[in-house]
This record gives sequence, C-alpha cells and structure tokens, in this order.
Amino acid sequence: VIDHPKYQESKRIAIFLSMPDEVQTEEIIKDIFKQGKECFIPRYKPQSNHMDMLKLSSAEDISSLPLTSWNILQPSDDDTAREEALAGGGLDLIFMPGLGFDKKGNRLGRGKGYYDTYLERCMKHPRGKPYTIALAFREQICESVPVTENDVPIDEILYEDC
Repeated sequence: VIDHPKYQESKRIAIFLSMPDEVQTEEIIKDIFKQGKECFIPRYKPQSNHMDMLKLSSAEDISSLPLTSWNILQPSDDDTAREEALAGGGLDLIFMPGLGFDKKGNRLGRGKGYYDTYLERCMKHPRGKPYTIALAFREQICESVPVTENDVPIDEILYEDC
C-alpha cells in the first residue's frame, strides 16, 4: 500500500480504523504521519447514512477517541475542533473497507451507504472525487456483488497477491 503511486502522490488521505475482521490499517496510519501527510478518519452518524471525515492530529490521537456502540473508535459528536475534509481542501485518496468486492470495482459494504453518500458529497467539492482504494482479503473478492444505482464503484481494490 505505501509503495502505491496514488498513495505516494496523495497529501490528504482518509482511512478507516479497522474492525477485527478487516484489513488492519494501523501501520498505514503511522506511515501517513511519518510521511507528513494529513490523515482523516470516518465519523458515522447513527440512524442515518451521513458520515464525515475528520482530521487526526497524530497516530497516537486514535487512543483518545471514544468507542461507539458498534465498537468503532471515532471522534465524538461534540468534537467540533477537528477539520472536516470537505470543509477544507478535500481529499486526494480514500481507503475503503467492505465485506465483498468484485473485479469491476463494485463494493458490498455494511448496508448503510455511508461511503457512497460521502463520495457523492466529494463530487460536489471543488477538488472533485478522490481516488478510492479498497483494502481487502483475497477471500473477499467475488465474481459479482449486488449493487444499486446509488453505489459508487471503487477505482482500485488491493488484496494479497493482486
């Protein structure tokens, strides 16, 4: 991942904080800071499909975040000091999680549409849609995954031995 040309050229990167069944992102987050890039992580709004990408100040900043009812670390709702990526300079790259992917760039998420809705908002930003890379295990690559007209295809899927 850290040798990928899109990662190398990107300055503002959004990445998910891994759940136990997802590709682990901790080392990538450390590298983002090591290389002097800006790091943004999701804050999901429950009972909606709204998500923001909020700026982390350091890799260590993660340990100060509260745990949600979904067992995800994220900035609290009353945390207003962090920059939201689309309120500032937008994003160059988004690393995305998912449950399943196909080789056409379709992604099966957890069903709420957070990333698809966020990418729609990105398209309205002056910077436009960031490049999207899904991080997957080989076992998550399927012949096809179900999609709807609201699903935004991913630019690239990285998995072991791809």
